[in-house]
Amino acid sequence: MTPITEVDGHRLALSNLDKVLYPATGFTKGEVLHYYATIADVLLPHLRDRPLSFLRYPDGPEGQVFFAKNVPPGTPDWVTTAEVPRSEGPARMVLVQDLASLMWAANLVTEFHTHQWLIQRPSHADRLVFDLDPGSPATVVDCCEVALWLRERLAEDGIEAYAKTSGSKGLHLLGAVHPTPSERVSEYAKELAVAAERALPRLAVHRMTKSLRPGKVFVDWSQNAARKTTATPYTLRARQEPTVSAPVTWDEVEACRSPGHLTFLATDIPPRLQDHGDLLSPLFDTADAARLP
Repeated sequence: MTPITEVDGHRLALSNLDKVLYPATGFTKGEVLHYYATIADVLLPHLRDRPLSFLRYPDGPEGQVFFAKNVPPGTPDWVTTAEVPRSEGPARMVLVQDLASLMWAANLVTEFHTHQWLIQRPSHADRLVFDLDPGSPATVVDCCEVALWLRERLAEDGIEAYAKTSGSKGLHLLGAVHPTPSERVSEYAKELAVAAERALPRLAVHRMTKSLRPGKVFVDWSQNAARKTTATPYTLRARQEPTVSAPVTWDEVEACRSPGHLTFLATDIPPRLQDHGDLLSPLFDTADAARLP
């Protein structure tokens, strides 16, 4: 029998709570839901007003994994949705605005992926992002070196950078920017990715060509495009273990000497929040958002 739970006045049928989603650790769907309920206060501000893309893995990472942007069939009428412009025509997408809609979405077993812009102003980014993706045998340790270079370069333009793990192999850098057309943000990010490759030729590459990437860090600037999304801070990832895209301090980035130093599981996040709070909270201070040069 599927248990019915009431969240903020909305009834939710939370299914298959004992189902193991992460076989390597035995982490269950019930534990996934508990994780999201526990960290909702810090996750929700990063989701609110940003159309949500779902990377679903209802049978765990070894089962079917599929990406969806449109409102899923059976979405309750109390879940907020919005029309989003696309080149192929407008689409309707979900906005996770509150705890009830967060728990409904988590029950679908999904990674949360969001745009760099808010629904009030589509295609005008208020965040800049770099996805640093290591090509084997490079690791997140190499990503940290590239991240430190980018941090200094961004600071020259008045942009304060913040780091989080991807929850997979790499590292993400984020910065708050004054709402700017996504095309311009993409251009600026590409300029810095090219500069990183010139400054760190043995380490960084700005082109996606796979033959160029072994042993180097791909500085992916393309996720600033209006149509693209990036894993949301604090989302669980569809990996062998319940890894999280976790904010990290610059001290941790500088001190990283092995991939395990920047691998965080769901159980690590509540203690980190007690120690650090949300390390990405300055991104919400719009008064300090930089204007691109």
